[in-house]
Amino acid sequence: MNKGQLIAEVAKKTNMSKKDSANAVNATIEAIKKNVKKGVTLVGFGTFKVVRRKARTGRNPQTGEKLRIAAKNVVKFKPGKWS
Repeated sequence: MNKGQLIAEVAKKTNMSKKDSANAVNATIEAIKKNVKKGVTLVGFGTFKVVRRKARTGRNPQTGEKLRIAAKNVVKFKPGKWS
């Protein structure tokens, strides 16, 4: 499912226009982005949080040359339990 399909599904389920549904979906995504550093838990769906990925050695698949991949922060999603 892509964003357009999600907007269409929200519009269908809520009897809202696609424009209003797009605004709701975009506002939800922006709220998650803004607060992900603190951790975002959506009960019944999952949890978003920022984790530190360690530096590591990688390999260029075309040349086989080893290269250093720097440490960085990434967003991790852990799905919630489904009933």
